[in-house]
Amino acid sequence: MLERELSLELVRVTELAALAASPWMGRGDKNSADGAATEAMRSMFDTVSIRGTVVIGEGEMDEAPMLYIGEQVGSMQGPEVDVAVDPLEGTEIVARGLNNAMAVLAVAGKGQLLHAPDMYMEKLAVGPELAGKLSLKDPIRITLEKAALALDKPITDLTVMILDRDRHANMTRDLREAGVRIKFLSDGDVAGALAPSFPEAGIDLYVGSGGAPEGVLAAAALKCLGGEIQGRLIPESEEQYERCVSMGLTDPRKILTINDMVGTGDVIFAATGVTPGEFLGGVRYMPEQRAETHSMVMRAQTRTVRYVKSLHYLPNKPLLRK
Repeated sequence: MLERELSLELVRVTELAALAASPWMGRGDKNSADGAATEAMRSMFDTVSIRGTVVIGEGEMDEAPMLYIGEQVGSMQGPEVDVAVDPLEGTEIVARGLNNAMAVLAVAGKGQLLHAPDMYMEKLAVGPELAGKLSLKDPIRITLEKAALALDKPITDLTVMILDRDRHANMTRDLREAGVRIKFLSDGDVAGALAPSFPEAGIDLYVGSGGAPEGVLAAAALKCLGGEIQGRLIPESEEQYERCVSMGLTDPRKILTINDMVGTGDVIFAATGVTPGEFLGGVRYMPEQRAETHSMVMRAQTRTVRYVKSLHYLPNKPLLRK
């Protein structure tokens, strides 16, 4: 079982990553922003009482200098856990000074989190009102009809979020023909999947394809929120197909449920806004060398969602990249 005291420790990790990435906002350098966030997150993990193994991270050992898949993180005291991280979810967002960039992580008991390969995943994410009522097997028109019926409103009153990508041209056409409102997302796949679970976002469904690792991170959050995500991997070559099999996915094209992605045990999800978004504020610099952060942390076991507003005195943050 994950200790509830771990929640605040994990928020400190995402806070530092967000603070490290924030100075790169609008500078057109996504790699430096991501590197700063990753270095800060890695350093802060050393203070957390876990024996963690990164199962979703910045890439394989030979691709990423830190927070690579298989890396051990934490103080090496405490529970053995799986760790999924995205130190900067929305690198391009930060580079271009746009909204919805976050530092995110999820922690679950050892063996719970899906070792998702770095490839596309078809996704359908909904909030609590639609959880268990839709299927990724259905054509999008049937999905919209079922959603409208369950929500007791016309299809034309539905709002659907989708990444603004050329690969979604056919689905976008189908959505237009159905008459729904479309909210395009420039980047930020995790934030998009979470949006239907926050009434203030005004989104009914999240559809389309995005990164498989981001799908697992979203599943961790939706497990805590009572929402749902279904996913189906999209291997685009024989090499990718074999990679899925080698990672334990005997049927790479099967529909993955939320339990397939994050297990049935407890999960903790934490996120801190880097730039302002649908449900988290961004890092805001204040007088006297202070910065304000807005975070959320939630736990599947209790489904408690906590919002944490922190004021940091920056000279006392030695782990921040200079």
